[in-house]
Amino acid sequence: MKKLLFCIWFSLVCLALAAQRDSVTLISAPWQTDTVEQGVVLKRHHFVKPGLFGAQQNICLLEIAPDAPVTFAFAYEPRRTVTSTMAMRHGALAAINGSFFDMDLHFPVCYLRIDSVEVGINTPGADSVHRKYYQYGAIVLEQDSLFIIKTDSARLWERTLPYPNIMTSGPLLLKEGQKEQYRTDRTFVTNRHPRTAVGIRPDGTIVLLTVDGRIKQSAGMSLDELTRTLHWLGCTEAINLDGGGSTTMYVRDFPYDGIVNCPVDNGRFDHKGERAVSNILMVMPR
Repeated sequence: MKKLLFCIWFSLVCLALAAQRDSVTLISAPWQTDTVEQGVVLKRHHFVKPGLFGAQQNICLLEIAPDAPVTFAFAYEPRRTVTSTMAMRHGALAAINGSFFDMDLHFPVCYLRIDSVEVGINTPGADSVHRKYYQYGAIVLEQDSLFIIKTDSARLWERTLPYPNIMTSGPLLLKEGQKEQYRTDRTFVTNRHPRTAVGIRPDGTIVLLTVDGRIKQSAGMSLDELTRTLHWLGCTEAINLDGGGSTTMYVRDFPYDGIVNCPVDNGRFDHKGERAVSNILMVMPR
């Protein structure tokens, strides 16, 4: 029994030390920093040996200060379109891919309302009655504000909300500084994948985050690793968006048609692997 307790204690200590090391590695990284607009800063870093979470990771981070002269908007195309093209059509300053969609039928499979027009509803899964496990959070846009809410379990609960712009996604990662509970019996959650996420700091700073993955140069993250990353970056509210081959960050006037991360839909570590998506979240000049 004593040996077992010692092994458990030793394992917990090792995990705590590893978490401390990773948090320091993330925060103290020599981020490549570019000012996109007043109050809008792009940070990028490729974590190589010893890496982050024991693996190489390529991370892009867009920080939008509360007083930045920008606003936020959603965009949707009835036929899937790459993030950069959709963003350029709307004159966006920056953009990330949005929530989940049907690859073949093109339409969103999570609730989406744009300028008071409903363009997508929650599609239940084979093992769910009302909504899938990644449909329990939402990004809400109201005037110049962006905030994250926890949804109800009813399939069309979002229809009761008065806001003109709602994008349901998930899982919800952080709420009021606490880690949210999400399913751990899905490889989507437990395995490493490219990730796209939105976080909010207590001072109102909005954080848009992409993590590349599924390639040698960048492993991607599990949702637990993604949650810890956003927490270490100072976020108290955070939500996961569509990831995988959809993960894309666009910033206007940057090289490679504005693609600053390395989308992996082409299976290569370059800027040419954008996947056509159904919807995006945009940062718009005010």
